[in-house]
Amino acid sequence: MQYKPPWNLITILFFISFSLYACVFPEQETEQLIPTASYEFPETIDPSSFYMFYLHGKIIEDQGIPAISPEFGQYEFEAILEKLSSYGFILIGEKRAQNTNPEVYARKVADQVNILLDTGVPPENISVVGASKGAGITIYVSNFLKNKEINYVLLAICHPDQVLFFIQEGISLEGNVLSIYDSNDQYAGTCQELFTYSKGSGVGRFDEIVLEIGIGHGILYQPFDEWILPTVHLADMNTQ
Repeated sequence: MQYKPPWNLITILFFISFSLYACVFPEQETEQLIPTASYEFPETIDPSSFYMFYLHGKIIEDQGIPAISPEFGQYEFEAILEKLSSYGFILIGEKRAQNTNPEVYARKVADQVNILLDTGVPPENISVVGASKGAGITIYVSNFLKNKEINYVLLAICHPDQVLFFIQEGISLEGNVLSIYDSNDQYAGTCQELFTYSKGSGVGRFDEIVLEIGIGHGILYQPFDEWILPTVHLADMNTQ
């Protein structure tokens, strides 16, 4: 689905907010994707395995690896991938190119998920986890696939302006969805309004966890158990 956002006040506010919150929607339509070693999409697919996509925040697009925020420190990308994969998932985690178009990239991820499904992987064995801009991409992936059994984790995305944008664009959540954010995050908040909007579509189980770590958007930068364990539990819970 390609869209042309109208240049009304809401759209302008959304673009400004996504820039401020490290989630920019650029005009670029194609981009060269840079895979991270050992975490590329697998050439051989085992239908009995569990698969997890991890979509990082925008700072890695901007700076590469290592990416260091003056406010939150180093984004421990490799440590996050290693921690998630240690729970037995086949972990897919590319480093996106600078100024990646969210919808275009979401289409790519959705195509990869469809390859897994077509090869016989049960949908409940597939999880897509996104952080900040990566979570915005994850929302698109969910909407494109429209599969109630796939698992999605949204880390620190639902600022009110962004939620309003998705609703006005008709982008609803589909599948089993978990939202996680820190109570001190000035860039993200509750996804409850988006959950409510999505109830009439294909959203299945949904929940939200508000962390009290106190470092706001910085929770994305490290593999804290406070968000890692609920992420893993979501995948486990939906296979029982």
